[in-house]
Amino acid sequence: MLLPLALGSLFFPGLFGLCTWGLRRARPAWTHNDCVLISTRLVSSVQAVLATGSGIIIIRSCTHVITDRHWLAREYVWFLIPYMIYDSYAMYLCEWYRTGDQSSRHSLTIFRNFLRKNRLMITHHAVILFVLVPVAQRLRGELGDFFVGCIFTAELSTPFVSLGRVLIQLKQQHTLLYKVNGILTLTTFFLCRILLFPFMYWSYGQQQGLSLLQVPFHIPFYCNVANAFLIAPQIYWFSLLCKKAVRLFDAPPAKKDG
Repeated sequence: MLLPLALGSLFFPGLFGLCTWGLRRARPAWTHNDCVLISTRLVSSVQAVLATGSGIIIIRSCTHVITDRHWLAREYVWFLIPYMIYDSYAMYLCEWYRTGDQSSRHSLTIFRNFLRKNRLMITHHAVILFVLVPVAQRLRGELGDFFVGCIFTAELSTPFVSLGRVLIQLKQQHTLLYKVNGILTLTTFFLCRILLFPFMYWSYGQQQGLSLLQVPFHIPFYCNVANAFLIAPQIYWFSLLCKKAVRLFDAPPAKKDG
């Protein structure tokens, strides 16, 4: 427990600092706000790759979806805790630099704006830290490493979401890269954050000899409730991505360039 916590506490802030320093030197024309935001997105993408890789390893190693174990299912969660704390601060830092006024007398206003604009993401991080971590590390006992691995793979869409934010920051919304990345974002988000839940139900059904539609009636009620709470924000975010994609591809060229 202590080793992954310590590694995460050093790795994510250190990587953020290194990226910011490197971008300031490599791109002196970029503002500090640009460098901070892009560094935040780079660190998020690295964490997403690590989480997805860990999830795939866990899934492939668990032939029995209930009882099989893999050490990454617990150890990566400890590594993830410092990232969630770091990322909350990094989001605030982005808001701080975005305002362009770092006067201490405006700190409370900046913090209020940060909470207002990022309330869903802050709630997401808080739920992970105070609900999902205790469930994954203590309450589930020795069962369900396969499903923890599945949840890790939901991060696959994060690098594409991050790249989209970076391209917006650099005013590259009119490029082909932005459009292709938008398609990849929608695809990976739908596969790994929406279809992930039917896949977990189907995998359990295959193990127990049940059809997909029978599974919800053969698992504890709280499992269905927990999955409903997990998928609800994913559906909301996916709807926002779809609306954004429709605006992008339906907008006239002149408007896109603007």
